[in-house]
Amino acid sequence: MADIEDTHFETGDSGASTTFPMQCSALRKNGFVMLKSRPCKIVDMSTSKTGKHGHAKVHLVGLDIFSGKKYEDICPSTHNMDVPHVKREDYQLTCIDDGYLSLMSDSGELREDLKIPEGELGAQLKADYESGKELLCTVLKSCGEECVIAIKNNTALDK
Repeated sequence: MADIEDTHFETGDSGASTTFPMQCSALRKNGFVMLKSRPCKIVDMSTSKTGKHGHAKVHLVGLDIFSGKKYEDICPSTHNMDVPHVKREDYQLTCIDDGYLSLMSDSGELREDLKIPEGELGAQLKADYESGKELLCTVLKSCGEECVIAIKNNTALDK
């Protein structure tokens, strides 16, 4: 039998899931839910009355938190639905290089793996950066995806 010291364990993540179950009737507007395997923000929901043969049904309408695409689903109110773990974090923009953002966290860690967001937000971010504004980028992280969803002026640096 091999000595314990010789045993090598591969390090990995903690095995934490990207979602957790929640009863459909407990979901709320402006909350998050997985619709068609995408993390969505609930923008509308309605509950039908129980029918002769069963459960009240909940009709959910959600917008994909990364693409803005609309998804809908109907689920019995007593059933569970997956709810994504969603994390928001603000980073200070330090540089834009070749379409990628250099972002610094509060603890001073640098990350350079996020692209400039598409559309109006990306255009606004570029224009503000080029005009010399100090910017904070709000990054949304869920289900292994990340993207910048908002920018604001960094008032902490104003004198």
